Amino acid sequence: MVPLIELRGAIPISRGLGLPVISSYIICILGNMVPVPFIYLFALRLLEWGAGKKYIGGICTFFLTKGKNGGKKLQAKAGHGLFIALMLFVGIPLPGTGAWTGTLAASLLDMDFKPTVLAVSGGVLLAGIIMALASAGLFSAAGAVLR
Repeated sequence: MVPLIELRGAIPISRGLGLPVISSYIICILGNMVPVPFIYLFALRLLEWGAGKKYIGGICTFFLTKGKNGGKKLQAKAGHGLFIALMLFVGIPLPGTGAWTGTLAASLLDMDFKPTVLAVSGGVLLAGIIMALASAGLFSAAGAVLR
């Protein structure tokens, strides 16, 4: 549930510690999804409230601006395929593209709650599969075969 790291870091760590793959994957997925409804329902309100405050205004404004710009770019590229775009945005395991960011972007774009949770869930599942395969060495093995 840690922002920025999410399951992108948890799955490789669990593999490195020798923990069971399936149970680690399930726990990582669930842990990554627990904050999503709260972020959708409360993050935008909290950031808007904090934007005018003395000590936290700068960071709140930064996240609002970053989220709105990211949301606009995502919407411009996606058009009517915003659901799929959000799922892929969350699912491609790159820094800053996880469930937290995707959910905030969806709330800034006024996406409905249910499609947001479904798209983010699909993205988290995809990111988990990619990270599990990468942690298992599948991509490095495939690269060696292709050389």
